[in-house]
Amino acid sequence: MAYTPIYAVDAPERAEIDALPGALLIEFGTGWCGHCQGAQALIEAALRRHPDLPHLKIEDGPGRRLGRSFRVKLWPTLIVLQDGQEVGRVVRPTGEKEISEVLAGLTAC
Repeated sequence: MAYTPIYAVDAPERAEIDALPGALLIEFGTGWCGHCQGAQALIEAALRRHPDLPHLKIEDGPGRRLGRSFRVKLWPTLIVLQDGQEVGRVVRPTGEKEISEVLAGLTAC
């Protein structure tokens, strides 16, 4: 699994995310968000260096519990997890380097 182009409307439960082994990138945003649209090429480019890194792209907004559980306030927000624990976060990335730096410390991807 690598870059995911579409935001999923149905989000997994937080307990499911916390129980996942290994590395994971969760992206919160929406398809209509200009900041999200502008960051897609950056995210895709950074993920080319991590082709085995699972990428969950979750639609966020009012009443969406998963985003609130991670205290997401701005889109896009990229959260990097290792064995269910947050190890990095990038909010509204403006360059591929920001994303690559947070992914560089991951193991098993």
